[in-house]
Amino acid sequence: MRILHTMLRVGNLERSIQFYQNVLGMRLLRTSENTEYQYSLAFLGYDDEDKSSVLELTYNWGIDKYELGSAYGHIAIGVDDVYATCDAVRQAGGKITREPGPVKGGKTVIAFVEDPDGYKIEFIENKMAQAGLGNQ
Repeated sequence: MRILHTMLRVGNLERSIQFYQNVLGMRLLRTSENTEYQYSLAFLGYDDEDKSSVLELTYNWGIDKYELGSAYGHIAIGVDDVYATCDAVRQAGGKITREPGPVKGGKTVIAFVEDPDGYKIEFIENKMAQAGLGNQ
């Protein structure tokens, strides 16, 4: 077994596709529409779906905003250099919500960015991505 995708509901599909492509560097892998049930899907990722987990963006027609709730945490993305990645995100118009630096109680360098719908995305430096964040 493996994780295939994570689904996020978005209020504006094109805006979200642009964010994940232009700010986070993902590739748009495929899209589909279901006219009967009035929703559109976009699948994005860093590699093909048969090799990597991807992100499914779901736009339910006519709904432009969702409450994220208190259960959602974040999506984590491994990067080679958190500082350089945050600079690139800023230059592309992305919103950094936690500046790069060591995690509280550890040494792993992390940062957070927010997508257009308010979902949090954590950047973790690849060299420490396999370690428990509070254990080093």
